[in-house]
Amino acid sequence: MIARTPNMTDYESTRRSFAFEVPEYYNFASYTIDGWARDRGKLAMIWTGEGADTLSLTFAHFSEASSRLADALRSLGVQPGDRALLVASRIPEWWEALLGMIRAGVIPVPGTTLLTPKDFVYRANTAGAVAAFVDEANLAKLREVRDQCPTLKHIIVFGRASSGAHAYDSLLAGRPTRYDGPRTKASDPCLIYFTSGTTGNQKMVLHTQASYPLGHIVTGKFWLDLQPNDLHWNLSDTGWAKAAWSSVFGPWQCGSAIFVNNATGKFSAAQTLRMLEEYPITTLCGPPTAYRMLVLEPLERFKPKALRHCVAAGEPLNPEVIDMWKRHTGMTIRDGYGQTETVLLCGNFPPLDVKPGSMGKPSPGFDVAVIGDDLAPVPAGKEGDIAVRVVPTRPVGLFKEYWKNPAEMAKSFRGDWYITGDRAFVDEDGYFWFVGRGDDVINSSGYRIGPFEVESALIEHPAVAESAVVASPDEMRGEIVKAFVILAPGYTASDALAVELQEHCKNLTAPYKYPREIEFVTELPKTISGKIRRVELREREKAKKSSRW
Repeated sequence: MIARTPNMTDYESTRRSFAFEVPEYYNFASYTIDGWARDRGKLAMIWTGEGADTLSLTFAHFSEASSRLADALRSLGVQPGDRALLVASRIPEWWEALLGMIRAGVIPVPGTTLLTPKDFVYRANTAGAVAAFVDEANLAKLREVRDQCPTLKHIIVFGRASSGAHAYDSLLAGRPTRYDGPRTKASDPCLIYFTSGTTGNQKMVLHTQASYPLGHIVTGKFWLDLQPNDLHWNLSDTGWAKAAWSSVFGPWQCGSAIFVNNATGKFSAAQTLRMLEEYPITTLCGPPTAYRMLVLEPLERFKPKALRHCVAAGEPLNPEVIDMWKRHTGMTIRDGYGQTETVLLCGNFPPLDVKPGSMGKPSPGFDVAVIGDDLAPVPAGKEGDIAVRVVPTRPVGLFKEYWKNPAEMAKSFRGDWYITGDRAFVDEDGYFWFVGRGDDVINSSGYRIGPFEVESALIEHPAVAESAVVASPDEMRGEIVKAFVILAPGYTASDALAVELQEHCKNLTAPYKYPREIEFVTELPKTISGKIRRVELREREKAKKSSRW
């Protein structure tokens, strides 16, 4: 493990002194990437594919490739402000295309490789996309529904030339390695992400050229704790906004290289540990699901080559997992909180003592509070809405708008605040504790119960690999706590085990919070970004109970 002084050594001092500098004109590709590319040998990415394939790519490579693509887009008639879908696995061309579009002022709309043909139709038509960049597997899906996407004029495929689609390599061949296109203002549109849809329909989140890339200085410098000689590995899929956090803007603002593993198939905890032993990866970012699987491996034999710092985001990480990882590696997983709409809002920063289960304290540059229905901060220990102050100053790193959705804007921006839709409380020391999405909180006999606390209690039992806790309708109590449980290897579902898990929860939480019903399952419904879709489980319970009544 490599020891060195963190970028943040005093949390309160950094909070007082830090301020973003936002120029009138800014473009992440032509300003930041081209800036690092002045050192022709500076490493930007170590990429690994199936088998022994490995590439080392410099910032100069991405500067030149993105310039070629920007010129190609101009030749196709794709204009600044036009939208283009971007759906591919973890191949270097995904980063080249993202940067090329940003350089040209074209708005990338990333999506995961798990998109269905129906998803392509929804996203292409909702965003009014004029172009789509896809790998060969997703080209087949898009072809099925192209006639249902009237705005789509160009398809560019990362792979072999194909009828009706431009081959990416051929499109770039012979083009100039420097692109002098239109300068983009800091306030110009940069990127659109669709929300993950954990509780309802997906919304388009529009970020601007400066606010989002520059806002991730907080993510990369202070939370990921990156410096120019680091090699950072983010386990996220390219289609999730977490890729923007930790696979693009956060590390590359800091001049760090990123590690990319494009192995196919489901996530492998054993393979992940082998990669950390083989490559000089210094920092790791993963979703809670990945860490829950990693701690099931024989960590007593795990010897990372250079790892010094680990973080988690996407959903809260259970204290038991944090404890198990630290016991075996000596490293504390530092949880963080943010949204598709934001950069990092709260985090367990290196100088802070970690309270396992807490999402830490507000990021520099942000005034974050837990507020009540009257839009005033609530006392310590009381549950409320997580909110970000936007008056008198809108913070750098916050999205511009839910594009073409004024109703959601009115719902989310009230008074001086942006209301995140998440619930939490703040303790006496100023640490934030996640309760759940507003729609996920369970109201049972007048008690409000957050699913995360019950899930955290369940995962402390050795039989539980993963769980999801939701409200299930009940004639007497209104709602009861129900847990859907995936068992760890070596355990078998039984009524006796269900009772054992219920008693286990009673001992770790308030008795009224225990799951009155437990259903053993082999998988949980998740969004394409890997988050549990509790809304789907709730609706399933409503339908089942209503048929009985």
